[in-house]
Amino acid sequence: MKSFFRKVAFGLKADEKVPSDPLAWALNQLDEIPELSWQGKIYSEKELRKHYRDWVYGDREKLRTKYKNDKTLYRLKKDQLRHDTGQKFWESLEISIRHNEAINGTHPVLTKLWYFWGNHFAISEKDFLANYSTGPYHRETIRANLNQTFEKLVYDATVSWAMIHHLDNSESAGEKSKTAREEWRRRKKRPASINENHARELLELHTVSPKAGYTQDDVIQLAYIMTGWQQKWSKSLLETGNVWFNHEYHQPGKKIVLGTEYKSGKKGLAAVIKDLVNHPNCRDFIATKLCRYLITDEPTKAMKEPIIKAFKKSDGFLPEVHKAAIKVAFDYNDKFRKFQTPENWFVQVAKISDLKWPIDPKVMDEYKLGFEPSKQRRLPEQLLRELGHHPYRAKQPNGWSDNSEDWLSPELLIRRLVYGNRSYAYSKTKNNNVEFYEKIVSKNFDNPEKILRYINKKDQLYDKQTLLFNHPEFLKA
Repeated sequence: MKSFFRKVAFGLKADEKVPSDPLAWALNQLDEIPELSWQGKIYSEKELRKHYRDWVYGDREKLRTKYKNDKTLYRLKKDQLRHDTGQKFWESLEISIRHNEAINGTHPVLTKLWYFWGNHFAISEKDFLANYSTGPYHRETIRANLNQTFEKLVYDATVSWAMIHHLDNSESAGEKSKTAREEWRRRKKRPASINENHARELLELHTVSPKAGYTQDDVIQLAYIMTGWQQKWSKSLLETGNVWFNHEYHQPGKKIVLGTEYKSGKKGLAAVIKDLVNHPNCRDFIATKLCRYLITDEPTKAMKEPIIKAFKKSDGFLPEVHKAAIKVAFDYNDKFRKFQTPENWFVQVAKISDLKWPIDPKVMDEYKLGFEPSKQRRLPEQLLRELGHHPYRAKQPNGWSDNSEDWLSPELLIRRLVYGNRSYAYSKTKNNNVEFYEKIVSKNFDNPEKILRYINKKDQLYDKQTLLFNHPEFLKA
């Protein structure tokens, strides 16, 4: 069952004791959310949102106007603005915090599930959100709700600043709302209209999935329910104010979604989310995705059933849902090996081989606004870009794929070979010996003799490391 530790928790370090009861060890990590283990400064979402405002509006409303006739000077001033607002730094800091929790945290199983939910409620690459807001959103909205109900997680993600901005809900206004009748709209030729983006993703990607059989009219009706949820505008904060419910943008009257009628007003969103998360298709959808993430690309009904049952019995209480999923992963551990996504693969590499990773918190804390971050401080973000799997830069709102075939291209596999070789540069001197490799292999593989015979075909330690990290057994868990 040693592969189970890689399946649910990125593997075991060389100095970690192998748990005598792997399942109990995993389940005990799911009830509470510990403090982040990062020993450096952590910035709040609100703090970084202000930097986002300074960057976007500094460039859009000041620099582009002031230097419209001097492109060279504009580029220089824009680069300085990037440094003044930390644009090239925050992502790498957030990735360091994220990876540190998987490698050095006390609850790696919970962290593996944190990665899953962050991708489920993905913020795709848009409007510099990855530079400033996506990392804090993953910490403060997703991770903070892992010991709550799925209903609360959906609601908090739905009304988060990052999601409201990402899916343009601030622009959504009912055709019969108060704002629709205002004179300024007629003067500027900007009639009120709904934006369906947020409603569509809430149905399709976050809760019931298309299998629920919703129609375009359901999407429109849900969009009406969501009108009014927007970022509060002010002269100082502009569009980066807190999310609030603006009655003047809300479509009045009753709305019907999937056959259920909802009253007008702020409470409508909570009511419809409650019904969506308790829909049978939602439970099946979540169970399918959890099994696909942990076990196999093609989950069976038998795999999903315990998760669905736990979801229904506990009213979607996530610790119980997670425990059911981990139990299923344990039961099928010897029958299935899941091909690892690039980020999960790399974190596993770093943890098992005890690399000097992530970047030291003291090094990150020494960064000063106004200066370009060093190559070392930018390495985390650049590394994930090169691996083709940046968790804050999903190409689509449905996040990164968990299907193995999407990660099996020759190019992506070659990138792993390159980093498997390059990782040796981050090895600690004390670990540069054959005994170390024998120890980590014996702790993390059910067939260590086979793995060791394979990697011992090479004499050089860096060659052994490259072979180990790209062995079929290591690529899967």
